[in-house]
Amino acid sequence: MLSVVFELFFWLAVVALPVWIWLDAVAALWAALIYLVLHILIQNWKFIRFQNWLNSTYVQPNPTWSGAWLDVAVRIQRQQLVAENSIKLNERRLQDFLLAIQASPNGVILLDDESRIDWCNDTAASHLGLDVKKDRLQHIVHLVRDPLFTRYFSQDNHPSEVLIDGRSASASNLRKLSVQLHKYGDGRLLLLSRDVTEVVKAEAMRRDFVANVSHEIRTPLTVLGGFVETLQSVPLDAQETQKYLQLMSTQADRMQSLVADLLTLSQLEVSQSPNGQDYVSLTDLVNQVMSEANAFTSLLADQQIGKKHALVFDQVPLLWIMGSQKELFSALSNLVSNAIRYTPLGGLVHVTFSQTDDQLTISVKDTGPGIASEHLPRLTERFYRIDQSRSRETGGTGLGLAITKHVMQRHGGELQIQSELGKGSTFNLNFPASRVANHAATPDLLTNT
Repeated sequence: MLSVVFELFFWLAVVALPVWIWLDAVAALWAALIYLVLHILIQNWKFIRFQNWLNSTYVQPNPTWSGAWLDVAVRIQRQQLVAENSIKLNERRLQDFLLAIQASPNGVILLDDESRIDWCNDTAASHLGLDVKKDRLQHIVHLVRDPLFTRYFSQDNHPSEVLIDGRSASASNLRKLSVQLHKYGDGRLLLLSRDVTEVVKAEAMRRDFVANVSHEIRTPLTVLGGFVETLQSVPLDAQETQKYLQLMSTQADRMQSLVADLLTLSQLEVSQSPNGQDYVSLTDLVNQVMSEANAFTSLLADQQIGKKHALVFDQVPLLWIMGSQKELFSALSNLVSNAIRYTPLGGLVHVTFSQTDDQLTISVKDTGPGIASEHLPRLTERFYRIDQSRSRETGGTGLGLAITKHVMQRHGGELQIQSELGKGSTFNLNFPASRVANHAATPDLLTNT
């Protein structure tokens, strides 16, 4: 500022002194005054030019000015550039933050001070059936029409979450959501949603499992207790005593089978997958299952005084399956024994083999009563039985198909079930081609066998 004033006085002196020397003081004063007026007009024009430059929609960089006005323009441009870079950085950070929230597996909804939707990610939209664009600035309670949520939302404090029903594709596949509100900013709310369907199902399965195990063990224990009390309090002859001891042995065997299946299932769930270097001969595996199946149908025929089942095993292909012999035997044996258990005496149990470029399929078909379609999705659940009494009469624990399912998952395959009431059932063990080898692929195995 001082330099500008000094410059003004300098040029006034430059203009006035020569006039004063040549003419007089009055003329010098007029010359200085004229110069001052011209200077003011010029500076006013420069100020208007600067104002127009500053107010224009596009500020021209590096104007061809000079003096103090150029310094001011350069400083303004520098500050503007810093502000623009800061805005771009903040926008980029905001977009990164929104993208991170968008990628979250949990739903996130930002509500304004009137509880209207300001922003939500796609997960929240899917959980609550929202339209990201159309439902913006709509009140959240008007869109989430759940009495539990409405009551929860009306509370002053929200220290815990609440479980509500989410939007589902079908009535049979209900979704459970955990939602919680958090206050932030000036009266704003953050609504978080989390899909806990599998957690709720797992908890229900855990409760059912505990209840079923308790029931399955309590029943034979009650029977055993009754027999022991009878033997202790009632005098019996040798024949009656032997009869009671046989019944007690049957109940003890039932508990032993139940505990053995529970241990097997637990081991399958926590142990590592089978070693990929072990090859199991399909021929040997089927022969073991066949031997066990013949013994089982003979036992049932003797107990129920009837004709044995017709067991048909197709020619076994010369193949080896990569995996655990014990687990594979358990899977196939469970299917065959179930087919015998639920097929009336004299019925047919047919085991077939088929191979494609993609997989090997072992099928167990029976001529039993068949299974209603509503039971099929739950057949592999622990202790799930269609006919409770028949399963117990023939020694079933209700864990066979659950074990088979876990074995197939551990071997990279799957268990498929097809059934129709009155037409029997078919259980397929599908092994991927990567788990199957023929004799050409395993010469070292042939040498050992």
